[in-house]
Amino acid sequence: QNGGTENGSSKAVTFSAVKPRLLVEAPKASDAVQFYKAAFGAEEVSRTMHPKRKAEQELPLILSAELKLGPSFILVSDLVNDSSAPVKTPATGFVICLETEDVEAAVAKAVNAGGVSEGEVAEGEVACCGGRVGKVKDPYGVVWMICSPIKKCADVEA
Repeated sequence: QNGGTENGSSKAVTFSAVKPRLLVEAPKASDAVQFYKAAFGAEEVSRTMHPKRKAEQELPLILSAELKLGPSFILVSDLVNDSSAPVKTPATGFVICLETEDVEAAVAKAVNAGGVSEGEVAEGEVACCGGRVGKVKDPYGVVWMICSPIKKCADVEA
């Protein structure tokens, strides 16, 4: 008798947070952290350097930097292979959505910090429930959608 489950455990699994980990082409993670601070007002919570690298002998790489962005957190890391050599990776199909009341100002701040605006800020139809949406690609290949809060859309449709 295993309680009717395959693995014998019927305990529900819950998660306390989702923390996207952005892998940046080494050795640019430190620059990326500075960009996210300047562009989005992120606050660095902690930083762990790659243990196999000695700063006095070679460029130090970030194993993981945790950033607080609004009420959420992201991790930023230098992408390295198993031999600790830097690895280059193409951008992936990954988009991060940020919600704010002032989409235009947020896009302008990110562009001023070094991001590239992709198209004009406009009313969206799919992303962010139809609110105002702007897109910025950061210098590391990550696309950030900046949009007005979803709750505003629900209020309009009610």
